[in-house]
Amino acid sequence: MTTTDTLLTVEQAAERLGTGVRFIRRLIQERRIRYVKLGKLVRIPESAIAAYIEERTVPTLGHARSRFGKAA
Repeated sequence: MTTTDTLLTVEQAAERLGTGVRFIRRLIQERRIRYVKLGKLVRIPESAIAAYIEERTVPTLGHARSRFGKAA
């Protein structure tokens, strides 16, 4: 997390991911996403949302096959 990283509420994080608040709360409870605890408040850094998306992005088949080269 950088010092300029915006902290999002659970509701804002859910909106960014296009999910419900319950899903975000479950990610937090299971520690599957980074979060910041400010007293009772929970905030999610924007970089954590970006990292979560990047880690779960599935490459296309063309991209995955290009790593192995041509078949003999």
